[in-house]
Amino acid sequence: MADIVRQGRLQNPPLLPRGGHQLLAALAAASALMFAVPGAALASNGSSAKAGSGAHKEKAGKAAAGNSSKRNGSRAAPNGRSASAKETRESRGAKVRKTGTAEVRTAAAAATTRTARRSPPAGTIQEASNAEARLIAVYEMFGRGQSRPALAKARDLVRDYPNFQLAQLVYGDLLAAQLPPSNALPDSASIAKMRGNPAMAELHEESKRRLQALRDRPPANTVPSQFLALSTRSRYAIAVDASRSRLYLFENSDKGLKLTADYYISVGKAGTDKVTEGDARTPLGVYYITSSLDPKSLKDFYGAGALPINYPNPYDVRRGKTGGGIWLHGTPPQQFARAPLASDGCVVMANPDLKQLLRKVQIGATPVVTARSLQWISQSQAEKEAQSIRSAITGWKDARASGNEAQLKKFYLPDFQRSSKKSNEGISVVDDEVKYAQGKRVQLKDMSYLHWRDGDDTMVVTFGEVFEGEKSGRSRRQYWLRQGTDWKLFHEEILG
Repeated sequence: MADIVRQGRLQNPPLLPRGGHQLLAALAAASALMFAVPGAALASNGSSAKAGSGAHKEKAGKAAAGNSSKRNGSRAAPNGRSASAKETRESRGAKVRKTGTAEVRTAAAAATTRTARRSPPAGTIQEASNAEARLIAVYEMFGRGQSRPALAKARDLVRDYPNFQLAQLVYGDLLAAQLPPSNALPDSASIAKMRGNPAMAELHEESKRRLQALRDRPPANTVPSQFLALSTRSRYAIAVDASRSRLYLFENSDKGLKLTADYYISVGKAGTDKVTEGDARTPLGVYYITSSLDPKSLKDFYGAGALPINYPNPYDVRRGKTGGGIWLHGTPPQQFARAPLASDGCVVMANPDLKQLLRKVQIGATPVVTARSLQWISQSQAEKEAQSIRSAITGWKDARASGNEAQLKKFYLPDFQRSSKKSNEGISVVDDEVKYAQGKRVQLKDMSYLHWRDGDDTMVVTFGEVFEGEKSGRSRRQYWLRQGTDWKLFHEEILG
């Protein structure tokens, strides 16, 4: 198809007339563009290939023979000097190109039999990456029956992003839709081959999930249920919805969180809920960005850079979860995006999207929530749900200030642990806190409450404290576990 386009053999060919409905109806589920048309994806949910069924493994930094090979090694150190890791990469574009012109023509022929559908209003994607926004525009034009303008936009898109495999496939569909019907209907063997091609199945799933994000927008003035309150010291927050292959970026101000952008992402080959090292799953929980690795220190496999998160966090450790080296990172130069289920546990973004993120995140202050499926709540509901942990924090603060060790001890679980720059070995945490406070009044400020519920009810609380008469104080991150109606501390980090 690429050769035909380069040689200019398709110069305004006639549009494919409608007809052959029985055969074309049977082919509809095989078309990437059919999945893309608003409404069509809903009808194809039951018959589409399982997400990630064609995921393949490769060594990072080395071209694989055929489709894949597995890589092993250690992650880059925090200083970014070493750089091997446990991710995968794919060559989906090559496989798609091998499916054949006839097969792509079949997909396009199926697409052209559909009537124009009502498109979602323009601008419903929140500042999506330029490439994705342009792909969505192609979908919308095609859905309205504007095949030629859609083709022109698709041609410009693949020119500007030649490694965007899904865009290449859609462009091929649109080109083939203009071929005479005698050239557009392959035999049943070709149809079966296309349906069974893993790379095509992955691209169909990617297309479906991108369109799902367009149709199913978060309700207005809502936030993910984990974000009960966030200090304005955290200027941005990130939430990942694995079921939609979507990362949502929020800007934070004194008016609260505002959704400013969202991006297509890939997660682990085996899905989510990481438990052990090497299980190829993306962890679920509340995390923070811990560093930003210089792309010059990384293999090309990681694209524009990498943002490690603090998996396993103290709650993960408490439950015996293992593994590490979970990053948000980019894609190899030859790939614009990866299949929805493609990594060894990392969250993978297109490089242009990651570059936007790299300019905004704050090391140690940007929270990252990873969930199977995000639940959205109103700001007022978030404030209501934060009230119980606020009461617990106030009680803890007052017991410490009063020097009442017996009362203060009630706020700690027996296996409580503290990690800090300064060791308190040999000193009980209650005694240490009472001596530290010395009966002074303290102001807690810059409070953040991040809620996580997955059987247990937990809260990650971050705040600064300044004692009366002093200009500065400690910053703390506390991990609380609900037991009955009470909140108990099981871990604390002294941040500075």
